Amino acid sequence: MYTRIFTLLLSVGLLAGFQHSPDEGKGRILYNQLGYINYAPKLLLVSEDVGLVRFLDGDGKEVLAVKPAAAQFWEASGTAVRKVDFSSLTVPGRYTVVAPGAKEQPAITISSAPYHKLARSVMKAFYLNRAGMPIVEQYAGKWARPAGHPDTLVYVHPSAAGPIRKAGSVISSPLGWYDAGDYNKYIVNSAIATYILFKALEDFPAYYRKLNLNIPETGKGAPDILAEAMHNYRWMLSMQDPADGGVYHKLTNKLFDEVVMPDKATKERYVVMKSTAATLDFAAVAAHASQTLKPYGKAYPGLAAESLEKAEKAWIWALQHPDVIYIQPGDIKTGAYGDRYLKDEFFWAAAELYLATGKQEYADAIIRYYMKPATPEWAVVQGLGFMSLISAYDKLPVPVKNTGLKADFMSHVDKLVAISLSSPYGVSIQKFAWGSNSYVANEGMLKLFMFQMTADQKYYRSALSDLDYILGRNATGYCFVTGYGDKQVMHIHHRPSQADGIPEPLPGFLAGGPNMDTFSDCPPETLRARLPAISYVDLECSYSTNEIAINWNAPLVYLAGGVDK
Repeated sequence: MYTRIFTLLLSVGLLAGFQHSPDEGKGRILYNQLGYINYAPKLLLVSEDVGLVRFLDGDGKEVLAVKPAAAQFWEASGTAVRKVDFSSLTVPGRYTVVAPGAKEQPAITISSAPYHKLARSVMKAFYLNRAGMPIVEQYAGKWARPAGHPDTLVYVHPSAAGPIRKAGSVISSPLGWYDAGDYNKYIVNSAIATYILFKALEDFPAYYRKLNLNIPETGKGAPDILAEAMHNYRWMLSMQDPADGGVYHKLTNKLFDEVVMPDKATKERYVVMKSTAATLDFAAVAAHASQTLKPYGKAYPGLAAESLEKAEKAWIWALQHPDVIYIQPGDIKTGAYGDRYLKDEFFWAAAELYLATGKQEYADAIIRYYMKPATPEWAVVQGLGFMSLISAYDKLPVPVKNTGLKADFMSHVDKLVAISLSSPYGVSIQKFAWGSNSYVANEGMLKLFMFQMTADQKYYRSALSDLDYILGRNATGYCFVTGYGDKQVMHIHHRPSQADGIPEPLPGFLAGGPNMDTFSDCPPETLRARLPAISYVDLECSYSTNEIAINWNAPLVYLAGGVDK
């Protein structure tokens, strides 16, 4: 029945440009291509025409047979699937999946720690994307490269000029991570990514204190995840104007660089316009850093106190300039990261500043800017404030507790879990926008955080299901993390991966994933599905589906590490 519906849609042109046949989904087996934890829930998907599913051990002996659940149709993919729950298979090993009508007989792995290499790799990707320093063979292997963009000579753009730092004056703003597939650096995106790395360390301290990333800072007094976050955080600190506390929105070329290696991209760089969003995001991260860094005073002397001072100065600027929306200057053509709604930024900054200072003015601001939680995105950040406040819930004043923040947050995550339980693919994603895979990772992060707070297994199971989706149990069949899986993403929109002459992309990056936001990034003859969950192509030109970004990797760090711990 579902195949007939799919064929009808194709015939009336609703799937114009679809590059597969209507029978593409028949006989498929969708599974986590890295493996399953032996003691945890295990689920794979088969198409509606697949019957009994058998699991064979290394000797070809059947160890389990499972009748799939009834078929469920997913409008987002245009196909129906049947769930196969094989949680009862707990003995570690490699198993072949056999099913009548299936096109393939994939091998799956069950082990006690299938995600350890992955967790390390998605964190190591930040090192591989560093600006301002050489990426050397000792730490990067064949992906070593010369340093690019020292950013020690950066011009103040006219939009960012002030009484002291006039247009054309020169500042130094080194370090940081390249934001995505391009070579620019953006405060609003850096803020959410840096915060999530800080939070991962705080929520899983024993795990991350031991995790060895093999980076230049390894063994030098701070956990590697903190040392990596600090490479970007130190750049963020340099983006504050010391004269007034406002924060520049981004550091960028006037135009995107061509597809060249970082050291070959030598165009003039600018800090562009101060914005309220950037300044509040900066204030939130700096206030949070002031607490994160306290146990590591020997590694970062004086930086905790400096961070809090800078955070409060940024807050004052934001109060004085509450609605300075970033507007792209006419001669700047790089990513805008414009955000016209700022209540969530005020809430997040107030939350972090209260937790860092205990001052009544920030408690009052939490109440004044209170809003219902939402899954984090770079422009939707109140959920980050909720995570910090709930982590310190017992220390909050009664009026802040009376906002209902704990119940509201739990209600939001419970809704996500409920959606995943009824979803044909076992996930809660409802919006296939640009970077759809990051929505899955962020929802998984919230669920895992809730599991940390409550020990309720329903949150853990749903978070694990989100990870399954990212690693192959999705409608495209791709494992969306570079360097991993049986069906790998090979052609990400990422300048170093495109220009280095190495066939494989840099490992550990989460590809953006399917969406229908734009079809104009690749040549017109490129065929792409017109259904959201399968509208994806593994092509370098497809920045809309195959770019990478630091704020997409960060929640995957939290999710993969939190599951691996």
